[in-house]
Amino acid sequence: MLDHIFLTVGDLDRAIGFYEAVLPILGISRRLDYDGNQGPAGHPDLKGFGANGRIFFWLRVGQPAPSAVHVGFVAESEEMVDAAYAAALAAGAKPIHAPGPQLHYDPRYYAAQVTDLDGYSLEFVYKSWQHKD
Repeated sequence: MLDHIFLTVGDLDRAIGFYEAVLPILGISRRLDYDGNQGPAGHPDLKGFGANGRIFFWLRVGQPAPSAVHVGFVAESEEMVDAAYAAALAAGAKPIHAPGPQLHYDPRYYAAQVTDLDGYSLEFVYKSWQHKD
């Protein structure tokens, strides 16, 4: 299980605005600003997003490397996938694939995919077998 990921973005304020428009639909909110001066030499400033008492998605300023990262966010329903996809497009994302079953993985794998403002591939995923009924 992953604990956290840092995503390097070119324009921090723009990225925060984008993720603040999309992630709350998935139950993820902006939670913490970390001053890199509190860490070891050279530690970046971070803007953290999380849910359920955990901060796990961090943004930092630098040179984006969109081909290096794909991020899949858990959705609790197909409707949540649809809403996150719509919010991402409204916030400036570009579509990769519209919401629907991803039959190449599993008929119960429902997802949508976009690229964010820095070109990172984001997927909003509902896997019914991984949720309680």
